[in-house]
Amino acid sequence: MTWTPRDAGWIEVICGSMFSGKTEELIRRVRRAQIAQMKTIIFKPRIDNRYSEEHVVSHDKKKLISKIIDSTKEIMPNAKDAEVVAIDEAQFFEDDILDICKTLAKQKKRVIIAGLDTDYRGKPFGPMPQLICEADYVDKLRAICVVCGNPATYTQRTSKDKQRVVIGETDIYEARCRNCYEPPE
Repeated sequence: MTWTPRDAGWIEVICGSMFSGKTEELIRRVRRAQIAQMKTIIFKPRIDNRYSEEHVVSHDKKKLISKIIDSTKEIMPNAKDAEVVAIDEAQFFEDDILDICKTLAKQKKRVIIAGLDTDYRGKPFGPMPQLICEADYVDKLRAICVVCGNPATYTQRTSKDKQRVVIGETDIYEARCRNCYEPPE
């Protein structure tokens, strides 16, 4: 049973590998808040322009209008009137996102964060480990391994790029289970 705090803010983290449905779940939660007539705002990093410049978009093309930001410093002034603050692709933001989320929750806001918990090397990604530790609720989603069909928790990069951040889709990433995942050399 999940208990929802009354007259309090909280932090929810949705994490997992690529293609696990993180953004889709974030959109679902925000839409439900909108149905409940709550004031919402969604932030996404400018670096993530795969599907849209002005929307958060899931792989299955569900979308909601979002505020594109270059820095976490833009969150607080833009979130002051919101009751629900959603942040997609949180792994790309600065580490101070943790303090911002804690401040928002102290202001009695519901904070919904989605992001990759690990990078293509299987290593913790950006501020996600700290956000997971601080969260009141954590959902780790799984994709389907493209090799064997088992539940997948790893993101396999299929290109030879060595940079940590390479924006892409099925053209350079696959969901893999623990047994089929091949860590880069």
